[in-house]
Amino acid sequence: MSLMDNLLGILRVRVKRGVNLAVRDVSSSDPYVVLKLGRQKLKTKVVKKNVNPQWEEDLTFTVTDPNLPLNLVVYDHDFFSKDDKMGDAEIDLKPYIEALRMEISGLPDGTIISTIHPNRSNCLAEESYIRWSNDRIVQSFCLRLRNVERGEVELELQWIDLPGSKGL
Repeated sequence: MSLMDNLLGILRVRVKRGVNLAVRDVSSSDPYVVLKLGRQKLKTKVVKKNVNPQWEEDLTFTVTDPNLPLNLVVYDHDFFSKDDKMGDAEIDLKPYIEALRMEISGLPDGTIISTIHPNRSNCLAEESYIRWSNDRIVQSFCLRLRNVERGEVELELQWIDLPGSKGL
């Protein structure tokens, strides 16, 4: 069995920015984000001395199981010691996958397909919208980091169908 037999598609995660992240060095932090989906693990670049970093980086995952959550951890890069953890969050991909499976097309740009509300079981800092944008379904998030005194991270999801893959 090849990877293509199990591959549903590609998930592109745009890590946009961090907001009011925790200070882990003397007066600032050198943050970066690690995203994990199943056994795949990717990270952003380090932004030096900034608690409001702008990453604007795309990280791309192959998806074989739509039920796996996307895990996010923010770290402070240190040269002479272990990197400090600056909070974490978990993203349930199921609402996004369900919207993709609706096979919607041709909507006016910006049309909201679904809204996910913040609650105790998710890490949303505010409502998350699944919307039609540039002929694609995208989902935007503002995640409140857990296990830390403060901090939020903004992300956007985008799905890429691959010819020859199993698809959703």
